[in-house]
Amino acid sequence: MATAIPKPGDFVEVVTADETIKGTLLQSPELEKSVVVIKLGSGYNIGISKDKVKRITVVPPQQQQEEKEEKGITAAAATTKKQKLPKISILHTGGTIASKVDYRTGGVIAKFLPEEILAMFPELKEIANIDSKLIRNMWSEDMRFAHYNLMAKEAAKEAAKGIDGIIITHGTDTMHYSSAALAFALEGIGIPVILVGSQRSSDRGSTDSALNLVAAAYFIAHADFSGVAICMHENMSDNACLILPATKTRKMHTSRRDAFRAINSTAIARVEVENNNISFLSGNHAKKNKDSKIMLKLFDEKLRVGILKTHPNMHAEEFKAYQSYDGLVIEGFALGHAPVSAIDEFTTEHKKILAAIEALCKKMPVVMASQCIYGRLQMNVYQTARDIQAAGVAGHLSDMTPETTFIKLAWLLSNYKKAEVKDLITKNLRGEITERTEPADFLV
Repeated sequence: MATAIPKPGDFVEVVTADETIKGTLLQSPELEKSVVVIKLGSGYNIGISKDKVKRITVVPPQQQQEEKEEKGITAAAATTKKQKLPKISILHTGGTIASKVDYRTGGVIAKFLPEEILAMFPELKEIANIDSKLIRNMWSEDMRFAHYNLMAKEAAKEAAKGIDGIIITHGTDTMHYSSAALAFALEGIGIPVILVGSQRSSDRGSTDSALNLVAAAYFIAHADFSGVAICMHENMSDNACLILPATKTRKMHTSRRDAFRAINSTAIARVEVENNNISFLSGNHAKKNKDSKIMLKLFDEKLRVGILKTHPNMHAEEFKAYQSYDGLVIEGFALGHAPVSAIDEFTTEHKKILAAIEALCKKMPVVMASQCIYGRLQMNVYQTARDIQAAGVAGHLSDMTPETTFIKLAWLLSNYKKAEVKDLITKNLRGEITERTEPADFLV
């Protein structure tokens, strides 16, 4: 039988004068063709000078399986449950966190089975008994109201099993929208539901996936918190993660591992896995209660809700474009302003804008949010905002982010009469509106 010629993607045995190394053969870098690159089982890559290599042979699949069995690394062993450990369900929606490069094809693949997750993140086996399930494999930018309902229903099913907590893996782009949506939809949830993402895939040296996922599991296993939250890196180092409030968090950087920040609020807790330490940073939090009854309050999937960002040189047509919608969030300037004042010959269009806003308010709830991100709306200070309020726009004194305002408006329209929405939009229902703005909460 002819010996197989090793090629990138093969599991190989490399024999040198000093040692024998097994791992996945990778493509050598263009400028380092004299180096053999191997990915070890730990996920790390090593380079071996070709001058030192005596031979490279492909390890047959049967031999690979036998070696795994000798080490006890089988699917059954990987998913063996340990008594007395908490039970955690991991629900996957795709995203970077469960992805790694398939070096046979060069493409990114996702891993969702319990044994695959435990192989990628073996620390989880010592924290909890893990079940893992794929809800939907998709990019987070493709999320719609129907997906929020899907996640909420699956979370409710898992909670009914009497488990200790749920982790939802999620793409980072819209994770803060989904966390807010689940906070509203899962009314009365008595266990933690933690959304976890990753800015960098699990096989990269700079990945944040392992710490985020392990910290979320550790928090569920050792804290008494219940409710929906986000778990992501606290800083660029790998020493701690923050548990962030579901309705008061925003992605503030395109690529940093510590991209998520609490807005007009503080993080719920800091999790330091290596030190076995959980520090609660905010005030009172809802406590675990597995007997608590969940009331699913889902989204109307047919709703049309928009966000319109104010900017200089606006036209009334931009507002009129939403006249067939069910609701609108105006992302206004500062304290809640929009270009509605005709102050000279160049601003006559602003009268038309105010009239367009007033017409929209007669058809649907229109809510103001500030594009400043931090701070609170105060729509009684300047005449501009007073005119906008008089036209029917709600939102005075809200400190919600535009994203949470959008989600809350859609959820209210899905579950309450239109007459109730304007009043409820500025009432704190899930921690989305803070009673008092603290100076220390700015840019923390």
